[in-house]
Amino acid sequence: MKITITGSLGNISKPLAQTLVDAGHQVTVISSSADKVKAIEDLGATATIGSVEDTDFLTKAFTGADAIYTMCPPNNAAADFRSFMNTVGQNYAAAIRASGVKQVVNLSSIGAHLTEGTGPIKGLHDVEQIFNELEGVSIKHMRPAYFYVNLYGSADMIRHGGIIGGNYGETAPLVLVHPKDIALAIAGEIQQPFTGKSIRYVASDVRTPAEVATALGTAIGKPDLKWVEFTDEQAYDGMIQAGLPAELAKNYVEMGTAIRNGILWEDFKVNQPEFSAIKLEDFAKEFAAAF
Repeated sequence: MKITITGSLGNISKPLAQTLVDAGHQVTVISSSADKVKAIEDLGATATIGSVEDTDFLTKAFTGADAIYTMCPPNNAAADFRSFMNTVGQNYAAAIRASGVKQVVNLSSIGAHLTEGTGPIKGLHDVEQIFNELEGVSIKHMRPAYFYVNLYGSADMIRHGGIIGGNYGETAPLVLVHPKDIALAIAGEIQQPFTGKSIRYVASDVRTPAEVATALGTAIGKPDLKWVEFTDEQAYDGMIQAGLPAELAKNYVEMGTAIRNGILWEDFKVNQPEFSAIKLEDFAKEFAAAF
């Protein structure tokens, strides 16, 4: 198959590209950085350099592909995160129509069933709706859980404050997933034909923040590490002090609120998949190696 994937050499796209190349497919990787060309070619894939905000570029990159993988890249500088994601979604949809691609695997998120109250995930809800309007195109929306790798963002808090925390309590359920498990799930879907518009959840483990603190603390030699619940205001102020833009901090606080009140997991519980291979304690070893 000829497969085009977005996301450059990110946490999902890199292992996805490698898996597809190893399976014998002709893989093209879209990146915004010319500096990534050699690394992409070293995987055995073809690099094409351009912006997801350029519909003509996307159309050329998608043309001739049997299937494509789409994801909305992060843009921490966006003044309105949801508006940016809508723009990217519309660009993708226009390029899909113009290129004639008939099979798309799209990276969405757990919580994308909701229109409001989920922070950055609201934009992914919108992209799902945009894609679902495409006639004659089969779409598989992948809805992974909370990325383990997001926990790397707590490393400084652990080092300097001796705690880990968020604006939700230690007993709140956390549905977690490793990007490698997501990549394997996407690879499985994109290599086989499917029809219609459908959703697949991807998750590796379900734990509590208290268990996250214990697992990470044990792995890094701080077995007494505790999870601390912050107020929304404290969480926001902490992110601003850490250098996050206000728009991003606002969205992350809202996502934390969705974890706290449980709405993020509602549809997942109804459509719960089989869990993938990489568990919390497995990730804790990776965290410790990078800590």
